[in-house]
Amino acid sequence: MSEKIRGAEFSLSKIFSSDFDYTIPSYQRPYAWTREEAGELWGDLYDFFVKTDVQDDYFLGSIVLIKEEGKPPAEVIDGQQRLTTLTILLAALAQVSDNSTSAHFRNYLCEPGNPLEGLEPKPRLRLRERDAGFFKKYVQDVHLDELSKEDPSQLNNESQRNIQGNASFFLERLRAEQGKDSDFAKKFGSFLVQRCFLVVVSTPSQQSAFRVFSVLNSRGLDLLPTDIIKSDVIGKMAPENREDFNDRWEDLEVSTGRDGFAEVFAHIRMIYALDKARRSLLEEFRERVLSETNSAEDLFDQVIEPYVKAYLTAKNSTYVSSQNASDVNDLLGWLNRIGNADWMPCAMLVLAKHSSETQGVLMFMQDLERLAAFMNVCGYNVTQRIARYVPVLAELREAKTLAKPIKALDLSESEKEQFRHYLQGNVYDMPNRRRNYLLLRLNAFMGGALPSPTALLTVEHVLPQTMSADWSKDWTAESHQKWVHRLGNLALLGRSRNLQAQNYNFERKKTAYFKGTKNVPDYSLTVSVLNVPEWTPEVVEQRQTELLGVLSENWCIS
Repeated sequence: MSEKIRGAEFSLSKIFSSDFDYTIPSYQRPYAWTREEAGELWGDLYDFFVKTDVQDDYFLGSIVLIKEEGKPPAEVIDGQQRLTTLTILLAALAQVSDNSTSAHFRNYLCEPGNPLEGLEPKPRLRLRERDAGFFKKYVQDVHLDELSKEDPSQLNNESQRNIQGNASFFLERLRAEQGKDSDFAKKFGSFLVQRCFLVVVSTPSQQSAFRVFSVLNSRGLDLLPTDIIKSDVIGKMAPENREDFNDRWEDLEVSTGRDGFAEVFAHIRMIYALDKARRSLLEEFRERVLSETNSAEDLFDQVIEPYVKAYLTAKNSTYVSSQNASDVNDLLGWLNRIGNADWMPCAMLVLAKHSSETQGVLMFMQDLERLAAFMNVCGYNVTQRIARYVPVLAELREAKTLAKPIKALDLSESEKEQFRHYLQGNVYDMPNRRRNYLLLRLNAFMGGALPSPTALLTVEHVLPQTMSADWSKDWTAESHQKWVHRLGNLALLGRSRNLQAQNYNFERKKTAYFKGTKNVPDYSLTVSVLNVPEWTPEVVEQRQTELLGVLSENWCIS
């Protein structure tokens, strides 16, 4: 059998056709994309659909298959998350469309069969065995409204809950657009299947397919856009300057690492473009940044070098000043824990242009951390985050000084209300990254130190999720449901749970869980648990109010 590797670009109309019969092997991880990833995909597609020229195409990335040329069976080595999510989106389009249009969308979900061509009716994508039937019943047979009504806790696993959540998300977005334009699903679906492309890399050999997957996912080896930009820039310099600038360029790249260097250039593009990237970094950097500089030497001296230094300062929390440096670096440390780097262009612009204004830098970083925390807690996706940072960057670019606060950093009254709503709700149900940031930030506001990123962290319910008889004298089913996952009932531990102790009565649980070495609590947030003799609804409600007050005061959202 030949191990020839083939690569070709296909529209989704071809990807979801009888040319491909996809199977997700049992050894692959479960479907893991949540509403956050689905939201990012939707945001990218929708933004491109409404804002770009009708002739432009959208590139969705690549997939790697074990597949013989000319034969449909295809084992998915890389790309199952994307293929599964696109299938859910196509099913949602079928769900909201009229009967005639829905029938066309359904053809992308399941092979209808054709006895003249020897084609059997079957799903175009078959998930792992444990989820295949579920996916066929609800998604590929287009029963998404029925799926949305299912109790998530009764579904078999996290993969099925993710499928349900993403199906509901796409239905919500599509129906909102259908309310504004009854023909939206047809037009958007046409864009999706005709103008959205995947690169398919295939080989009949499993060994070869895994080698391709490894190469595609290896870092720091392939030619990066920054290498081509370097060639452009250095090539435009006076011959006598090239060697010196080449050495300085390479020193900067070493200081960040190749991937970090590419990240810097993406942030610079954002500072100049004030918009989400829609094409390759190389294209947009040439168009947005190179065109705005007088010479290649100026580009290096006034843009690349200062922004690389600003990036390193922000990334490593190494701001240097005779005043406020410790506080600024503390805030940069928190920003680096947010879980995304969409705040970085704002920080780089301030540190590159205004680093000597120590008081202004401190005020700016305080406001930036609050804005980043707000979007983190409220679950903003990347498209929403970038849209919110754009006016901040625009105002910064016009500002000659930081003497006056950057108004775009202020939270509006509706944003403050939204922030308070999430803080008052079931905090424990947030994804781990968002929840842990919030609890650690609250702990810091209460005087606790910032733990190491590698430190063990456990979030514990004081009132347990499943009550024993010892708790029933103070708690009803209704009060338990109301308070169990909210901020007032949560504490932080610096060690693994004692699972046998989790349902102890309050006094025993305090000793088993909430006392650290030599009876010193690991986290300041836990002190308020140790300082009360009993754990009743009234105590939790009071603690909730106190903790919300700490957050409101420090983030200025009251």
